[in-house]
Amino acid sequence: MTRPGSFLASLAVLFLAAVAMLVLLLAPAARADEPPFELVFPQNPAKTVHHDDYGSGRSGGRVHHGNDLMAPKLSLVFAVADGYVDSVAESSRAGRYIIIRHAGGWRSWYVHLNNDNVNTDDGQAPWSLTVSHSVVEGAFVAAGDIIGFVGDSGNAEWTGSHTHFELEFEGQSVDPYPYLAAALERALLEPYLERFSSLEGVPSVD
Repeated sequence: MTRPGSFLASLAVLFLAAVAMLVLLLAPAARADEPPFELVFPQNPAKTVHHDDYGSGRSGGRVHHGNDLMAPKLSLVFAVADGYVDSVAESSRAGRYIIIRHAGGWRSWYVHLNNDNVNTDDGQAPWSLTVSHSVVEGAFVAAGDIIGFVGDSGNAEWTGSHTHFELEFEGQSVDPYPYLAAALERALLEPYLERFSSLEGVPSVD
């Protein structure tokens, strides 16, 4: 006899897979001059909401050069591909962020990472609540490694916790949405959700 919980979990996975297929069909194609770049989805897809907001207007005449991956504060953030950490830094607008350099001229940005202590909005968290202890400038990270935690640092303070995710190819900004859509489809068709669930939890302060 099928347990109700197992049946509902199966329905949830099927629903997410259907949504991912629709997202992939509607996603804009990558530019012809961009080589293939296969990503790991950078957050737990069961906890993340996103759409293609690349190029949308921002205050002061700025243009949005990424996609916002909305998720609960302190959700895990993963490296999208193998690479070396270029920067672990902080600024007034970006808040706390990571930049990873990948092969083939690609770089990925993870912006507005957590800067709050658990169950607060104090902006005073130690960096152990922002990035994984192994994430330092020059370090190698593998695709799918935990690199940090979702937050609302910088000018994201009033927008809800999320990771502003950017891609660059040879120094030029690229719409990450087609790559994220393909990564989301793979994440839902492979046994990733169980892995994500087993990893999630409040990080400890070292």
